[in-house]
Amino acid sequence: MDITKYDNITLPTSDTWGVLMRKDSPLAKFKTVKLENLKNLPLITSRQVTKKSQNNDYTKWFQGKFETLNIVATYNLIYNAALLVKFGIGYAVALDRLADTSSESELCFRPFEPKLEAKLDIVWNKFQVRSAATNLFLQKLQEKFECP
Repeated sequence: MDITKYDNITLPTSDTWGVLMRKDSPLAKFKTVKLENLKNLPLITSRQVTKKSQNNDYTKWFQGKFETLNIVATYNLIYNAALLVKFGIGYAVALDRLADTSSESELCFRPFEPKLEAKLDIVWNKFQVRSAATNLFLQKLQEKFECP
């Protein structure tokens, strides 16, 4: 992606990557998931992060073995991936707290080890004409997060 077209604010928080799985899965007994745990498992990955052109912390976590994984499906919406997991199709590589893993749910989440986090950014087109309300909103965000 050509980031020169965009401005952004990096938020002072992050999301955690890991695996969404059924609570009755053998992996659910572990507190974390390591790369070797994923070998031969049917994986459901985000379509956005499976593109070969990406070179980021996510693809680096897989230590060059991303292409050897058993990816059985990709998703655009975590809700759809959670349904596939619920019905036993595979394990979703996902961010924490996006799918229901409450005590009533059949699903649970286990973070990667070593830990992999995703920074959160608010991004907008530099060259787009914005309304006064949008400009005020961006100004307040920049003040809140101490951006230049």
